[in-house]
Amino acid sequence: MKGIRVAAWKWGLVTIILGIGCAPHRAARAQSVPPARTVQETPQLENQTLQMITYDNKYEFYGGLASSHFNSGPALVAGTNLGGFDVQGTEWRGPRWGATANFRGYYGTQGVVPNRYGIRGPFVYEYQAMGGLTRRGPHNEHVAVDFHCLLGGVYGVFNSALWAPGFFNLKPGQFGMFNNGAAFATAIGGSLDLNRSAHLALRVSPDYLLTRFKEVNQNEFAISVGILYRFKKQRKGITVTPAAH
Repeated sequence: MKGIRVAAWKWGLVTIILGIGCAPHRAARAQSVPPARTVQETPQLENQTLQMITYDNKYEFYGGLASSHFNSGPALVAGTNLGGFDVQGTEWRGPRWGATANFRGYYGTQGVVPNRYGIRGPFVYEYQAMGGLTRRGPHNEHVAVDFHCLLGGVYGVFNSALWAPGFFNLKPGQFGMFNNGAAFATAIGGSLDLNRSAHLALRVSPDYLLTRFKEVNQNEFAISVGILYRFKKQRKGITVTPAAH
């Protein structure tokens, strides 16, 4: 029994010594294993809907609210600010050039020269129909800039509110205004389109607007704000590519 106890004691001692000797090695191995790397995903900030904009549409239509500064007569010192509408349709003949048709209407009141009828601010309005070329400028999936030059005509009505008790058939010339009639018109300007989807955009369209009533130039500033819609039909013979940056 005494021999068995001595043998057990010796084997226990050997086991403890081996355990102490292997501990540093195990710790070193545990320290040498690098921790697993964590890959953080970069958030996607791009609007996937806007990435679908390729500017390969054949037709687009625009409609918006418009404003124009206009002088209704050669004898009037101050002009007037008119409000109305602006609609345009464009057929794109290629990636850069399009044919545009434009129709506008402006309405408001115009201060007139002193008169014995008590008329001070009669209602006036005009309609414009023009056509011309549009060129696409810088563009990407977020925004597009276009430039246009339109030529056509305007018809002005200046006598719709010229009446007073006991007086009828008053003439615009009696109040310093142009007579009703047609005249030449041109619009030189452009548009800024802020894309909201592949087919819809918010458009801001400023113009230098020239009309010529009674052989007198009316140099005007006009602007409109509205919605542009690009139709789905694509131009023929094109390859669809993402919008240029």
